[in-house]
Amino acid sequence: MKPLKVTVDELAARIPGPATARWPQGERFAVGFTHGSMLVELYDPGPVDTQQPHTRDELYVVVSGRGIFERDGERVAFGPHDVLFVPAGAAHRFVEYTPDFRTWVVFYGPEGGEPDPASAR
Repeated sequence: MKPLKVTVDELAARIPGPATARWPQGERFAVGFTHGSMLVELYDPGPVDTQQPHTRDELYVVVSGRGIFERDGERVAFGPHDVLFVPAGAAHRFVEYTPDFRTWVVFYGPEGGEPDPASAR
């Protein structure tokens, strides 16, 4: 059975994770939940956010820290409890953030992202 609850502290204790080709200093995320297309992780980028565009839509829910978030050339300040949206395939990263920065990441939907109903109007 899947866990009912995970905490920031539980997942933060698993970061950095194992070293991989993509993450030679250890993975900067820990998986909390999976269900269907949903994947929930805690992300702690360390000193530099090296993300590449993802193949699914995602939400970030900032747990702690402050900084600047860039998405496709647009920049916005963020802080605790802010929610940020990134459509599949969009270039994005956190920059100029405080050392205590951590965020939940929720990936969902199909590869390539969900269609935007507003663009169909």
